[in-house]
Order: sequence, then structure tokens, then C-alpha cells
Amino acid sequence: MNGKLYRVLTTQFLTAFADNAVLFTAITMVMKEGGLGGWYVPALQASFLVAYVLLAPWVGRYADARPKPRVLFGANAIKAVGAGMLLLHVEPLLAYAIIGLGAAAYSPAKYGILPELVDEPSLVKANGWIEGSTILAILSGTLVGAMLAEYSIPLALITVIGLYIASALIALTIRHTLVVGPAAGRALSNFIAQMRGLLATPRARFSTLGVSLFWSAATVLRVLLVAWAPAVLLIHSTTDIAMLTLFVAIGIALGSVLVPRLIPMAYLRRARLAAYAMGMVIMLLATLDNLWAARVALFLAGVCGGLFVVPINAALQEIGHKTIGSGGAVAIQNFFENFAMLLASGVYALIAGAGVNPVITMAWLGVLVILATVLVSWHLPRDSGSLEE
Repeated sequence: MNGKLYRVLTTQFLTAFADNAVLFTAITMVMKEGGLGGWYVPALQASFLVAYVLLAPWVGRYADARPKPRVLFGANAIKAVGAGMLLLHVEPLLAYAIIGLGAAAYSPAKYGILPELVDEPSLVKANGWIEGSTILAILSGTLVGAMLAEYSIPLALITVIGLYIASALIALTIRHTLVVGPAAGRALSNFIAQMRGLLATPRARFSTLGVSLFWSAATVLRVLLVAWAPAVLLIHSTTDIAMLTLFVAIGIALGSVLVPRLIPMAYLRRARLAAYAMGMVIMLLATLDNLWAARVALFLAGVCGGLFVVPINAALQEIGHKTIGSGGAVAIQNFFENFAMLLASGVYALIAGAGVNPVITMAWLGVLVILATVLVSWHLPRDSGSLEE
């Protein structure tokens, strides 16, 4: 890796650490307040995603029209403002939505800069490093955020703000001024045209919908654990629940490392097998009531998830880089995956609000992952080494 990529990894680690720390800080705030009902935590997650969906036609153009390090700086500044709003006791749904606004602007620049810094053969490896650093940030940010929040919510939020500022300043040290330039035309109509162009091939459709499937399932699983763990494992501490999510993250990290050997981009079709396995493991998890058995199942679900999402992420970036521009491709990817996550979070909020048993919800989540994988891979051609088929 070159020095610029190391800086991208560092700024990504810090901002992802803060993202996960602030989520569990907000969850701790909600759990300590009490009386808000089971729907509030998934609604909190949904509020983070609104900006991704609404601003998708514009954030990719914004990333391609400016040096991406400056975009990373500005996005982190917006996140810091959102965390500051939480510190000032602004309604958590609104404050967390502002953090989501920063994240929506950050993502196209984060992924879009990779094809500009490394060559095509190194892109999967670079994605593996990015995913690995993100998972490490999830591991540490989730646990530290939960522990700090249980000790002192103001301390946790001040730490988060400091991390966002540090990530922003490091982003400015990345000496990379390439400006791709947004495509001409109106943002919305151009976004629709770009979407049609990107989804013209079966591999691009599989990659786009596959990433959406993974993150919607992961989002529901994460907030579902907040209800499932107390009901099944009799765990009530935010820190203990956060520990469960760490096993998923460790598994994703291992899966990400294994990807270059098991599922190179030329054999993208193999990724669907990992998604089937992930769905079956989630179904198995619904039958368990032992803490260590649940941890092992969550770890295996994470391994399968890493094997699934990393190669299709890399394939989508490369296809987008060669067709509509990396920033635009990532914005379209974000639109699909965050629309899927927003829809999944909304449906789960309704289910939780209706008082459905979390064990039943867990089992159906596994079933839906398998069925959705069948649908998104239905017309995927056999691997031939070409990403353009």
C-alpha cells in the first residue's frame, strides 16, 4: 500500500469508530430514559439512513466535482455537529439524522478514492483493507462507546466529537487533488440515467442488489440483538449486547481477509453461496439460548457476510469506475443499500412496536436472506472473468 492509502485507512478507522461509538451512546441514552417502546431503537437507526436515500442523486456528483480529501473533511465536520447536538440534548432522532447526513456525503468519497489510488489488480486487496479497518473500528468503537456511555454519556459524546475532528484533519493531509467532474445535466435526471447505465449488466445488478441485501440484513440483525439478547440470553447491559455484535464484526473481518483467495472478482458468482450460508446461520441463531453458542453463530454469520460483501463491493466499484465514475457509482450503490436498510429498519420498527417475539423475527430474517439471495442472483451468468457481462 502507498502512503495515501494508509491515510485513507486511518481517517476511515477514526470516523467508523466514532460512528459506532455514537450509535451505542444513543442506544444507551434511550435505554436509560425508558418508556419509548421497542420501536424507538430501529427508528433511530432509520433516521441515520434518510439522508443517504434523499441525497443520493447529489452526493456522488459532489464527491466527483471536488478533491475527495476535502469532501472527507467536510463530511466529518457535519458528523461532529450531529454529535454536538446529542450533547446539547437535541432530540436523538434529529441529531442522529444529521450524523447520517455527514455519513452520506462521506461514503462516495471514501470508496470513490480507492480506484484513483490503486490499480485494478490491487482494488480487491484495498477494499479488503478498508473493510478490515472498518470492522476493527466497529469492534473497538462499539465496545468503547457502550462502556463510556454507561459510565458517562457526556464523556462518550465528547470523545466522539474529538474523533470526528481528528478524522477530518487527517483527511486534509491526503495529497490527492484529482477531480473527475460530475456528468453534465440535471442531478436527478442524470442520476436516473447513470443508474440505468450501471445496472445494464447482470453482474452490476447482482453487485448492487447484493450489497443492499447484506447491509439491510446486517442493520436489522444489529438492532434486533438489542431486543433478542435480553429476551433469550437474559442480557440487559448495553456493553454486553455490544459484545455480541463484536463477534459478527470479527467474523466479517476474517471473511474479508479470505476473499482474495476464495472469491476473486473473476469468480463473482461464488459470493452467492456465502449469502445462503449467512441466512442459514441466522436461522440457526434463532434456535439457540446459550451465550457461547450464540457468539459462535454470530461469528459464522459475520464470516459469511464478509465473504459475500467484499467481492461484490470491489466488482461494483470497478464497473462504476469504468462507466459512470466512481463517485456516481458509489452514490447509486448507497441509494440502493440505504433504501433497503431504511425499508428494513422501518418494517422492523413496526414489527417490534406490534410486540412480535424477537425469536420469530430472527428466524424470519434468516429465511428472507436466503429468498432474497435467490432473487438477486437469478440471472447472474456463469463466471468468465469479465466484469462487463
